[in-house]
Amino acid sequence: MEKEQTPAEPDFELEAKDNSRRNFLKQSALITAVALTPAAAVKAADKHVDERIAEAFEKMPLKMEVNGVTHSLSVEPRATLLDILREQLDLTGTKKGCDYGQCGACTVHVDGHRVNACLTLGIMVNNKKVTTIEGLAKGEQLHPMQEAFLKHDGFQCGYCTPGQIMSAVACVREGHANSELEIREYMSGNICRCGAYPNIVNAIQEVKEGGQAV
Repeated sequence: MEKEQTPAEPDFELEAKDNSRRNFLKQSALITAVALTPAAAVKAADKHVDERIAEAFEKMPLKMEVNGVTHSLSVEPRATLLDILREQLDLTGTKKGCDYGQCGACTVHVDGHRVNACLTLGIMVNNKKVTTIEGLAKGEQLHPMQEAFLKHDGFQCGYCTPGQIMSAVACVREGHANSELEIREYMSGNICRCGAYPNIVNAIQEVKEGGQAV
């Protein structure tokens, strides 16, 4: 007759060692995670994450003239000119399209030269003059390029239009509006997803040939 096998008694000492090892690993992982957490994130966490993380970063003074008005601001070093114009100055005519400098919807003039505001850091325009689409008209009198765009239907949805107009003005000022081919070349950085390119070219040509001051 076979004897019944007695179940092995649990090894409490071994189990205790396993628990201690697991606790040690958990604590080590936690300490490592805290050590690797950026100081800015830790500071934001101390505020119970109800404050914007951006407040944890150092801000810098920025003084610039926008559409003839001088502004003294406090901005983050990483803030783009586009975000500053839209979020701090409430100049929303300049549009955020691709945010990679590929569509031209955010085109503005800095000291008379066209730039992509999404690729320009705000601190880069310190003590400079910025012109946005809102600054082209003189009161109720539209800029000649704005009037030409209206006349030739140089837009459909209108989202890219501010950037198109700002680039069109620069195109004429730069002396790159002498032919349809040249206009298309120097306006190639501005994308119109509605395909209003022929009308845009016609508007630019009219302003150029009219000899109007731009």
